[in-house]
Amino acid sequence: MQKGRINVTTENIFPIIKKFLYSDHEIFLRELISNAVDATQKLKALASLGEFKEELGDVTIRVDLDKKKKTLTVTDAGVGMTTEEVDKYINQIAFSSAEDFLEKYKTDSNAIIGHFGLGFYSSFMVSDKVEIKTRSWQEEAKGVAWSCDGSPEFILDETDREARGTEITLHLDSDSKEFLEENRISELLEKYCKFLPVEIAFGKEKEWKDGKEKETGKDRIVNDTKPLWTQPPAEAKDEDYADFYRKLYPISEEPLFNIHLNVDYPFTLTGILYFPRIKNNIEIQKNKIQLYSRQVFVTDSVEGIVPEFLTLLHGVLDSPDIPLNVSRSFLQNDANVKKISSHITKKVADRLEEIFKNDREKFEQKWDDLKLFIEYGMMSDEKFHDRAEKFTLLKNMEGKYFTLEEYEELIKKEQTDKNKTLIYLYATNKQEQYSYIEAAKAKGYDVLLMDGQLDTHFLNHMESKLKDSRFARVDSDIIDKLIDIEKTRESKLNAGQQSDLTPVFQSHLPAAENYFISYESLAEEDQPVMITQSEFMRRMKDMQEMSGQASMYGNMPDSYNLVINANHPLVGKIAEQTEKKIGKKLEELRGEKNGLSEEQQLLEKAKDGKKEEEIPQSEKDQMETVNKRLNELENKRIEMLKKHGKGQKLVKQLIDLALLANNQLKGEDLAAFVKRSVDLIK
Repeated sequence: MQKGRINVTTENIFPIIKKFLYSDHEIFLRELISNAVDATQKLKALASLGEFKEELGDVTIRVDLDKKKKTLTVTDAGVGMTTEEVDKYINQIAFSSAEDFLEKYKTDSNAIIGHFGLGFYSSFMVSDKVEIKTRSWQEEAKGVAWSCDGSPEFILDETDREARGTEITLHLDSDSKEFLEENRISELLEKYCKFLPVEIAFGKEKEWKDGKEKETGKDRIVNDTKPLWTQPPAEAKDEDYADFYRKLYPISEEPLFNIHLNVDYPFTLTGILYFPRIKNNIEIQKNKIQLYSRQVFVTDSVEGIVPEFLTLLHGVLDSPDIPLNVSRSFLQNDANVKKISSHITKKVADRLEEIFKNDREKFEQKWDDLKLFIEYGMMSDEKFHDRAEKFTLLKNMEGKYFTLEEYEELIKKEQTDKNKTLIYLYATNKQEQYSYIEAAKAKGYDVLLMDGQLDTHFLNHMESKLKDSRFARVDSDIIDKLIDIEKTRESKLNAGQQSDLTPVFQSHLPAAENYFISYESLAEEDQPVMITQSEFMRRMKDMQEMSGQASMYGNMPDSYNLVINANHPLVGKIAEQTEKKIGKKLEELRGEKNGLSEEQQLLEKAKDGKKEEEIPQSEKDQMETVNKRLNELENKRIEMLKKHGKGQKLVKQLIDLALLANNQLKGEDLAAFVKRSVDLIK
């Protein structure tokens, strides 16, 4: 028997391990089983080379719990270790000093294991004592026993172990009782080990018999040693990909399609990525791609490892070129990882383009689900944008799909305005914006349906890419102004009539919103009154709402434009009725105002060239009196017109029709509109 000290320059190794790895203490099982897999794979390699000439036999790795003894044991039938190898791999841990170690890794606990080969020592995070029993595959080798109680002191002795391989027993400490629970170990094996290349047995299979669940005596194998991504793509069938997806995500809907990665140069990368169906923002979940290194689970937080937009995908990636135990910051700055990220982007673009070229009909059928990924990719990755321009589609109101190039060709003749700007008209809701869509179609224009989760952001992005082009929602202005092609008409209302009609219409506008009234010289057959909303303001509000962050636009009340068709007969009728009912009173007010305005101008002229102190007080008082009286008369005019407007059912009806067309007439106002409509028909 040999006693000794683990070769470290300080006695602080175990406190360091416990302190810095405590947040990740569950990885001890991954480390022990990974070591067992390595030992088994080495033995298989020796056998294939002819150096190991015996039968391999059962090489299943076994995990056993003993709640009474408070132990967890991992056993393999791999290469095992000699006394010299135990001394080399277990006892010789060389640190320059624990102090340097602490300083270097105080903010990066994930870099400890792996970097120093401390995989085995992670077991001390959960144990008061660790025992090793091992026997090398080599002839004449003897069994070796090693034990350590968490101090630098160890005991190394011979044992009568006959079986080849290694058995590691952890005597779990009082803080780690959770790892004596079968469900907890099953959970860790499922997370870290479910695709390891050597069979892992934990407990026995169970079945229901005589109303009870009983063990069958057959080993319960917890892993799939040959997952689909390790197989050549040519040998995998569609149903295989579907089955594997269900294994990864049991409660998810079937994916759109998959991409099988199989790269061996200039780095090794395998994996399967799935495009999931996403119906709403709640379903947008990252951390669905599982990252492996030689089938050992590393992480499911892959931001920085795969391109940002592809974190929405599901699936697995496996590369031995990605270190098993390193920090996120290391991964994000590693040259191999960056190459892998770029390659994944290229492969995804290749696959999408392939589907588009080979089966455009199938691609179009999936587009509404697929465009979330493609738009996100185009906005976040310049290289992907350049590739995706070839297969990005736009859908119009008739449900027809066009590439960007095809759609530009379709609309450039009719929808280029007087400034040579190509206008892409769009709607976000076919039902709510129906009347505006029809108004555009009546002019011979085409309208896109842009109702996706990212479409508002995507429009902004594309405006920065498309030359001399802009997107305009059909209800953001009257159609003749959205696409201004210099067809001017004279207005049938003069400036005075427009000024008088403004308070008349204001009298019936909802008080909760801000409305700006304007007059346009439209065709007589166009709508008499329309409501539009600024394209800029709406986009800013939509983007702010989607981001979930507060902004200056989110705090501003909604504002709308009430556009009155100055050439519509009904508007002309309202102007005539206004003149007939209160024209004389208005004329009297205008006469008095004109006289005061002349007096105001004379007083202003008298001030020319004088400093403030040179103006007589009498003139200042007179000016104040004139201004006050002018304001009183203007307020009187507005109130007179509003009072008149309140009694005009036709005005109210036209405004309600505009509100209804804009999906803003609801509840009590809608009920009143229906009743008024019936009364007007009688």
